[in-house]
Amino acid sequence: MNLRILLILGALSAFGPMAIDFYLPSFPALAIAFGTDVEHVQLSLAAYFIGLALGQLVYGPLADRYGRRGPLLAGVALFTLASLGCTLATSLEGLIVARFIQALGGCAGMVVSRAVVRDLCDPVGAAKVFSQLMLVMGLAPILAPLGGGLLLDSFGWRSIFVVLTLFSALCGLGVAAWLPETLDRSLPHPPLRGAFREYRRLFGDRAFIAFSLAGGVAMAGMFAYIAGSPFVFIQLYGVPAEHYGWLFGSNAAGFILVSQVNARLLRWRGPAHLLRRAIWVYLACALALLGLALARTEALWPLLIPLFGCIASLGCIIPNASACAMAGQGRHAGSASALLGCLQFGIAACAAAMVGVLHNGTAIPMALVISVCGVVAVLCALATARLATPMH
Repeated sequence: MNLRILLILGALSAFGPMAIDFYLPSFPALAIAFGTDVEHVQLSLAAYFIGLALGQLVYGPLADRYGRRGPLLAGVALFTLASLGCTLATSLEGLIVARFIQALGGCAGMVVSRAVVRDLCDPVGAAKVFSQLMLVMGLAPILAPLGGGLLLDSFGWRSIFVVLTLFSALCGLGVAAWLPETLDRSLPHPPLRGAFREYRRLFGDRAFIAFSLAGGVAMAGMFAYIAGSPFVFIQLYGVPAEHYGWLFGSNAAGFILVSQVNARLLRWRGPAHLLRRAIWVYLACALALLGLALARTEALWPLLIPLFGCIASLGCIIPNASACAMAGQGRHAGSASALLGCLQFGIAACAAAMVGVLHNGTAIPMALVISVCGVVAVLCALATARLATPMH
């Protein structure tokens, strides 16, 4: 896969999730602008999660039936228009609706990019490409909170959505100019009316579900961290708000580093083997984090060490789980990618919500949800060992 296509796919994969991290620093400003509180502003984040989860189910069948480029261009255009709508929002309700539509457009890049990788690569090659995409995607959680904070201080909250509008428009131009159609037209393409039947088939594919859940539940732990870390870092341990982005970015850097190491390890071991090893590292770090949270340490740094291990290990878990889940899906790669993404973000939204439900003024809720995710992810990974796959 050439560098130009890789960069386009990385940008497409990133700009949906980037719209989450980019506007997090603006929550207090949005609350003031709309005369409400931060808790109600968080509804715009919940709406975005729901849109990401549900929208993917639509793009998968469309990408399998009509090709990759058409649905992708439509999704990018929708994201661009909705980002402009966010910029012009005059009420919180308007912003929530625009964010939901924005997510419906943004998830097209996530679905189609995975399908394109499946079209062009074998399972091991796909795992390597997914690891390389982590390098591009991983820059989003490093740069987005810092960039969002700078834009907020300099130009106000609306400038954040102006930048998202321009960025997605550039992505659309890149797709139109340089991304070829990768769906093999010689293969029969499933009709749209068979979409539900295809999803039912995928739910019956034990290998697909086991690998999807192993990666999705582990990723849900990351969303628990995203939901809980602002309170833990800033309010509980007194980290200045302007330094939050650096702590957030250091964990993202670990994620990027491990994803690149994973790409090299794939020369000697299959993605399923690496997944089953990395998942134990994730669980060990999660349990260590929970133990320290229960001990209620006076300093923050003991918590940062196992937290770094949890997030960094995802650089190995997510690409390998995605590659294994997508293997063998062939002409149904779009639908498989859609269901994979829906499961991931649906579970992630639940994990993030549980951190808020369990909130008790300590780091325990965040650590507990991450640990539960670790236990479930290990069980799913162990289940994959009993299934016949070509990627050991």
